[in-house]
Amino acid sequence: MAQIASNNRQEVEKSKTLSKPRIYFGLLFLFLSLILAVSFASYLMNWKANQSQAGAMLDREIKSSNLFGKLGDWLGNLFIFDGIGIAAFIIAFLFMVFGFQILKKPYFKIWKTVSHSLFFICWLPIFMGAITKGAGTLSGVYGNEIQIYLASIIGEFGLWMTLLAAIGIYFILEFNLRPSAIQAKYDTIKEKFSTPDHDAEEDFEADKELKDENNFEHLRVTTEVEPPKVEIIETIKTPNQTSFETAKPIVATPVTLPIEKDLEQVGFSFQKEELAEKSSDDIAFSIEEQKEDLDDFDKKAKELVDKHGVYDHKLDLANFQMPPIELLREYGNEEIAINKDELEENKNKIVGLLKNFNVGIAEIKATIGPTVTLYEIVPEAGIRVAAIKKLQDDIALNLSALGIRIIAPMPGKGTIGIEVPRKNPSMVSMRSVIASPKFQNSDMDLPVVFGKTISNEVFVADLAKMPHLLMAGATGQGKSVGINAILTSLLYKKHPSELKFVMVDPKKVELSLYSKIERHYLAKLPDGEDAIITDTHKVINTLNSLCIEMDTRYDLLKNAFCKNLKEYNKKFTERKLNPENGHRYMPYIVLVVDEFADLIMTAGKEVELPIARLAQLARAVGIHLIVATQRPSVNVITGMIKANFPARAAFRVISSVDSRTILDSPGADQLIGKGDMLYFNGNEILRLQCAFVDTPEVEKIAEFIGEQKGYATAFMLPEYSGEDATSTVAAFDPNEKDQLFEEAARIIVSTQQGSTSMLQRQLKLGYNRAGRIMDQLEAAGIVGGFNGAKAREVQISDLNALESFLEELRK
Repeated sequence: MAQIASNNRQEVEKSKTLSKPRIYFGLLFLFLSLILAVSFASYLMNWKANQSQAGAMLDREIKSSNLFGKLGDWLGNLFIFDGIGIAAFIIAFLFMVFGFQILKKPYFKIWKTVSHSLFFICWLPIFMGAITKGAGTLSGVYGNEIQIYLASIIGEFGLWMTLLAAIGIYFILEFNLRPSAIQAKYDTIKEKFSTPDHDAEEDFEADKELKDENNFEHLRVTTEVEPPKVEIIETIKTPNQTSFETAKPIVATPVTLPIEKDLEQVGFSFQKEELAEKSSDDIAFSIEEQKEDLDDFDKKAKELVDKHGVYDHKLDLANFQMPPIELLREYGNEEIAINKDELEENKNKIVGLLKNFNVGIAEIKATIGPTVTLYEIVPEAGIRVAAIKKLQDDIALNLSALGIRIIAPMPGKGTIGIEVPRKNPSMVSMRSVIASPKFQNSDMDLPVVFGKTISNEVFVADLAKMPHLLMAGATGQGKSVGINAILTSLLYKKHPSELKFVMVDPKKVELSLYSKIERHYLAKLPDGEDAIITDTHKVINTLNSLCIEMDTRYDLLKNAFCKNLKEYNKKFTERKLNPENGHRYMPYIVLVVDEFADLIMTAGKEVELPIARLAQLARAVGIHLIVATQRPSVNVITGMIKANFPARAAFRVISSVDSRTILDSPGADQLIGKGDMLYFNGNEILRLQCAFVDTPEVEKIAEFIGEQKGYATAFMLPEYSGEDATSTVAAFDPNEKDQLFEEAARIIVSTQQGSTSMLQRQLKLGYNRAGRIMDQLEAAGIVGGFNGAKAREVQISDLNALESFLEELRK
């Protein structure tokens, strides 16, 4: 943000020097304004003679009385007589306004001036035509013809009522003549000019005598009034006037207002109750003024947005193209082929088996999905649900199925569901679900398309609403494909300025495909070499850095009076937040951990605690987690983790215990693998067939994005150093100091910010060299020691003291 502010200041300094064409055009507009004004004034003085000469511009024998000669006659006849009458002077005025605007002398608010001018150009000729009845030239042809036409339709009385209504509406809108505002102003004037009563006059005389005796210390009155909490908006203009007009929110907290004044200053005394009443009136009037200021600010902000438009966060990568659908492989016809013989056979086996166990069925129907067929049965009256659930293994044996799942009862349906795998399952490709209208037309913040439901409908969920996702599944059951499906969904929907990924891959091979999109979508630590994090120690630092980023974002939301990231970014795009105060457009951050069990084994609590903290708090500031593991045991997915991950995705697991660990219910052990999954969103468990996206498809998407213009670096997370990272700064050696040491010292002292990242930006250095220079500055005593997430303390106050200090070092 400091770099953005610096660029804004440079643009302002450049804009102060006007180019020659701009000066020429500005002076030209001013000169045209002068010609028009003088020509119109001169024409009105002798308009009858000038009108007869207007068509003889090339006749040298005819002399014109206009100060600008025949050109002035022609302009006057065109704009005044044949045009809009005396309203033509407004055109000359607009030329003057545009001239000053081009010369960057904004004496007038350009759009407001234009809107008012258009109102008078439209209505002033009609008004003059109604007054003069077409005599003279004050109304012009336009005003005379319009007033005649209106008078013939609505009559003279209707014409005047229309004119008065237009003028009244104009003044109401312009001067805010609302009844409440008029009443407030009337009450203020009435209170201001009200005369004091007789008792006050007597008090005045008594206090005057006390004043002369200089004996008034014991009569000092103190009253405390606690006004309500009020939010005040103070308008602040940034250096870049054309881009931002921001609002700095200030909270007027409840304070105690001591009303304590000497009789010498006041001249007369009040009783305590009268003072309290008077103060409450003053406070109420102050609050009313503050509300009016808020209304004015909202109006100005709206005008600014109407003039310049909202802030566009995509401008840095304005030419970025989203991946085309053609990059995904097409697997041919994916329509479900209905095998009636298989359906009839399974239906007869289910009915026959249940009948053998004395379970009668009143109704049965089938819903065919990509990989599973759902048979819904309605048992006869008196049949217990538990009796059917106990027959799960018997039904699987009778159907010769890989595994069946009984849902008793079906949520909201009053039936019992039996899910039976199909003999010939259908493929669900990533291309088919990405191209579906449900995904393409989705307005979710972070849309994720998992695949298709058991009823063959595309299933799309919002990661921002989950707000975190816990995934589990045995090796080879489709968990990695599920992660790729989630990442592919987000890449097809979100611009790089709106989304950043923090990827943790202990296996080092699963997420390496996404390294090509580092400068577009990935985030990392400033000293990180690779954006895909594989080292456990760096994972700990990254997670703690995300906690710092979370705290920073919460501070920004607090200062902006916003409850979540969506409200904050909306307020920023509407130019109501000042970048000079640290505000910025903040993208969503998605943390992806591919193998969580390995991190727990190697780091334990050092990983679990920051992840639990992020899961508890980070949802409001746009940081969301996707944690995957192949070992869903209780020592990996602890209670602290599960409590903050309401959304779960389970692929096939080995045992029912693992299924209960991840879903809190059995069923995941009965899945058939190959992307067959259960999704739990806190309410019900849905069976889905995860969309298949192959490694070559992910490579093509990453290459397509990586070949486009990206940011200079990946998104930089805040600096973080572990508690065990003690400072090991050696003694300062002037002979080994960096070549940019003195320049870096001047930057640090002039800005009073001891930040390594700032040195990187200002001197265009890598993190390692900038860190060495910062260590040398610390050893020399120019900056203080490491201070966590905060910048180092600068020990030298100004540049003069720094130059003296550097002179001593050179000796």
